[in-house]
Amino acid sequence: MNILLNKMKLRGKLLALVLPLVIIPIFVVAAVIGLIANQQAYLGITKTSKDDLQHLSAFCIDLLNSHHQQFQVYKQDKTRNLNNELATLTALSYNLVSTEHNQHAQGRIGIETAKLEARQALKKINVGESGYIYAMTSRGDLQAHIAREGENVFNERDENGRYFIREMCVAARASKPGETLFITYPWRNAILGDKKPRTKVVAYKYFKEWDWIIASGSYLDETGGDAAFERQSFAKLKECIRAKKVGATGYIFCMDSKGNFTIHPDSEGKNLIDSKDLNGNSFIREMCSNKSGWIRYPWKNRTDKTARMKIVRYEYFEPWDWIVAVGSYEDEFYQEANQIKTHILFIMTLLILVVGASATALVFRASTIFTSPITHMMSIIKRVKRGNFDERMTVNGEDELAEMASAFNRMTDIIQRNKEIESNLAQQGKMASLGVLSSGVAHEINNPLGVILGYAGYLESKMSEDDPNYQYIHEIKRESKRCKKIVQDLLSYARTPRPTLEPTDLNDLLQQIVDFAANHTDMRGVTINTTLASGLPLVELDGDQMRQVTINLILNAGGAMPEGGNLTVSTEAVDDRHVRITFSDNGSGIPPENLEKIFEPFYTTKARGTGLGLAITRQIIEQHQGEIHIDSTVGKGTCVTVTLPTEREEI
Repeated sequence: MNILLNKMKLRGKLLALVLPLVIIPIFVVAAVIGLIANQQAYLGITKTSKDDLQHLSAFCIDLLNSHHQQFQVYKQDKTRNLNNELATLTALSYNLVSTEHNQHAQGRIGIETAKLEARQALKKINVGESGYIYAMTSRGDLQAHIAREGENVFNERDENGRYFIREMCVAARASKPGETLFITYPWRNAILGDKKPRTKVVAYKYFKEWDWIIASGSYLDETGGDAAFERQSFAKLKECIRAKKVGATGYIFCMDSKGNFTIHPDSEGKNLIDSKDLNGNSFIREMCSNKSGWIRYPWKNRTDKTARMKIVRYEYFEPWDWIVAVGSYEDEFYQEANQIKTHILFIMTLLILVVGASATALVFRASTIFTSPITHMMSIIKRVKRGNFDERMTVNGEDELAEMASAFNRMTDIIQRNKEIESNLAQQGKMASLGVLSSGVAHEINNPLGVILGYAGYLESKMSEDDPNYQYIHEIKRESKRCKKIVQDLLSYARTPRPTLEPTDLNDLLQQIVDFAANHTDMRGVTINTTLASGLPLVELDGDQMRQVTINLILNAGGAMPEGGNLTVSTEAVDDRHVRITFSDNGSGIPPENLEKIFEPFYTTKARGTGLGLAITRQIIEQHQGEIHIDSTVGKGTCVTVTLPTEREEI
């Protein structure tokens, strides 16, 4: 089978492999459909039960929240009434102390007698069942108290660790005369036998003349509220929750985060934190830990013969630290699951018939869609393999084949660039070797050229211009000078010296060079204009090397205008650290195919040129950490821009 598949084309392989995958399931679907029906039934059960449980849990949370908010308002009213009562008692006590102070002020009694009378009077006033009135100084010294008179309580803390006495003292000193202040804090009075903290409310006023803080305190749970009404209302709430049924046998139960059941059909008041299901899992502990979520576990009630799977939705009611749980059994939803099975059977039968008929046609279509791009890719790969690196694959869409085509195109681009880089490196290696060779050859032929020039000059001076041999001697001399210039250029290119930098006025330097170049024989008929920007900063450069660059560029421009023309030399400041020189002519221009080569050594379009002028020019500019750029249009002219830094950066 594998040998046969290996010999087949890709389209045949797709048909041979995919069609059986479509046809075979038609024969086995009857066996699979039962499993699918059961799975769908289970999913239907879970979905239905979870929706019901979610709604019931939300209902219970809303019910608890409504009860909580109602009694919050009720407690606020109780607190408001208690505040009014305490404010009245505090005002009465304040007036009592003020009366004693007035008695002293009128000279009727002494100050100690006045304070003693005030203490005794304050301690006789009762506030509720266990509240009382007390007085202390702004330093926390108790002046009047039923149990702790004479103690300093400035550093006393409430059950939350709050320095409430300090707060009272600070607030009292900052209060207005006669202003009543309030403070509420949790307090557990061990003398009264309190087992847990109770909320205490205190109203107080500051009697500045004696530095007394007069306070009336009482517990919120001792107010005149109807405790029986609260218990009755809470009992109705619990009964409402108990009466809510979930399915046939499910129910709602509540517990706190420690596992104490607050509402349950038969376990209310018990702690079942360590209860485990039939698998040994501590599901109550898990619910108390997570506080909110879903849990599923096997459970067997006393009346059940076998265990049943139970689903519970539980949510956390933070104000009471309650976990509200709504549970139901899965088997109570099986009737709905049977309907799901019948529906699935019908849908699967229809689906098999439709899929079996349409899949065959789609496979044929898919094989064409998949194999056509691959065939195209193979043809491109073969052409690239033959060395045609300009070929590219067509990228359509965003699938894997498109990604592979894009990757192949990128790979081809990289290979092509690498080939170009290899070619350039090889050329640079040749040029480097040629430079070394040129340097050596230049030294060897420079001396013979000097001798030839010397003798040619001597013979030229001995002949008259009418002598037939004069022209030959003159030609020898001229060509020898040309050879010497070529040798000099070779030496300059091979060993361009490091520039000797000095701060230079660029405009003055350029003006001197322009004046000199204007009289050169190659500049006949060429008008040189200068546009030199004022206020240019001094530029650190080598004057001799920059003269060589400028003269070379000016003479190149003159050579491009043999019939005459205009050359403009201008300067400008690019930014605070760079200046730019522009040489713009209206000569014949440079063809685009030559622009990429003009800086290469020995490349020239002149009949008698060496091809080293622009190569040396760029070399000098780069040693000055500058840049040179040429824009040219054939028939319109050329613009050369040289950008130089005002200060050389050390590298």
